[in-house]
Amino acid sequence: MTDSVPRRRAPAMSPEQRRAMIVAAALPLVAEYGAAVTTGQIARAAGIGEGTVFRAFGDKDELLDACLVEAMNPGHVLRELASISLDEPLPDRLTQAAEALRAHLGRMGTVIGALHGTGHRRERSPGDRQAPGDRPAPGGREASMKATHEAIVEIIEPDRAALRLEPERIASVFLGMLFTRPLSASAGVDPSPEELVDILLHGTLKEPESAA
Repeated sequence: MTDSVPRRRAPAMSPEQRRAMIVAAALPLVAEYGAAVTTGQIARAAGIGEGTVFRAFGDKDELLDACLVEAMNPGHVLRELASISLDEPLPDRLTQAAEALRAHLGRMGTVIGALHGTGHRRERSPGDRQAPGDRPAPGGREASMKATHEAIVEIIEPDRAALRLEPERIASVFLGMLFTRPLSASAGVDPSPEELVDILLHGTLKEPESAA
């Protein structure tokens, strides 16, 4: 007869970890169904009982608010930007950055659009708690933009000596080009990340020195 080895229980989640887990499971459903998603659907996606959802969040509106905050959380894209190798050529680095930022903006727009389109317009007060993992917590959108700008400057910095403008100015133009994408998309013209980077670095004239 063999001795039975006692099974170790997985460590219990903290309240914040459980909230983050539920939000992660809920986000794809919120993007698809908006405010029409049910807590039962979210519980099944998270592999938990529906009662656990309500122990973590006071009501569905609070959970939807947490999903909205997480969708706007810049921490994920900042980590992607930080992972871009500075040994790669500048056009490749900026193309990867453009792809990461576009994906982030797309995810954010999908969740916001789905919630607003299904009637979820609950106002958040400045003191509301943010989702776990938010990096630039104080200052909200302004702090998020500052952190994103700094990340792009860091990506450009190794080529400072070869550039006509400071990396700080180039980063501002780069972000401005990306954030005007909804306008270009609605007009039926949506440049690829590679095209945006090429325009940023080389302009649009065939021979800039012979502009008419």
